[in-house]
Amino acid sequence: MADNVVAVEHLYKRFGSLEVLKNVDLTVTAGEVVVVFGRSGSGKSTLLRCINFLEDPTSGVVEVGGIRLEGGYRTRAKREQIRQLRLKAGMVFQQFNLFPHMTVLENVIEAPIRVKGLSKDVAKARGLELLESVGLSDKADEHPIRLSGGQQQRVAISRALAMEPEVMLFDEPTSALDPELIGEVLSVMRNLALQQTTMIVVTHEMGFAREVANRMCFFHEGVLLEEGSPDEMFDHTKRDETRRFLDAVL
Repeated sequence: MADNVVAVEHLYKRFGSLEVLKNVDLTVTAGEVVVVFGRSGSGKSTLLRCINFLEDPTSGVVEVGGIRLEGGYRTRAKREQIRQLRLKAGMVFQQFNLFPHMTVLENVIEAPIRVKGLSKDVAKARGLELLESVGLSDKADEHPIRLSGGQQQRVAISRALAMEPEVMLFDEPTSALDPELIGEVLSVMRNLALQQTTMIVVTHEMGFAREVANRMCFFHEGVLLEEGSPDEMFDHTKRDETRRFLDAVL
């Protein structure tokens, strides 16, 4: 049996009186691609933000790469554990969040140098390899403002990969892109899947999900309502809510 890279147990997240995640259990094994989908406001992005503690879970347990943390208040000791956990979980956002005053290569190598203590030469060599892998080696010395949205998102993916995480978290990575640019980002993600990169992907791109996902998880009103293989979800879904959602987006 493959090892779990991510394990979420009895996860709850509340914002005041609003319960956004309700008793979520989810495991992701090494090399698995899990697509999380559902209507806006169903808790999908909050799940990713709880996995890497951009949001503190109200209660429950999150484990990433063997680092196990309970929800609730932060303590000084817990802050260091959160830092260690984040080293194992690369995050790609809807908005690219690149540093505008840095070149593409500087964006990619900043964290490995500052956080992991890599030498500039080693980080630079690795950064150029990553940019090559996403088709952007010729843009290494450009600033983000000179790139298209699709190119910026590919830089953001390279930046996350530069930390050599155990899991990549994608929060609707194509939703801010013009339609003609979506394909170039999905192509990079397909290649990552072929390389057995462990990924949790929040997306509405159902064609990508059918092609690349090992498993799909449907969220409805904060609950992980149904999960299964793409064939099970598209062709043999058990829940009316899932069927209605898929009928609306396909």
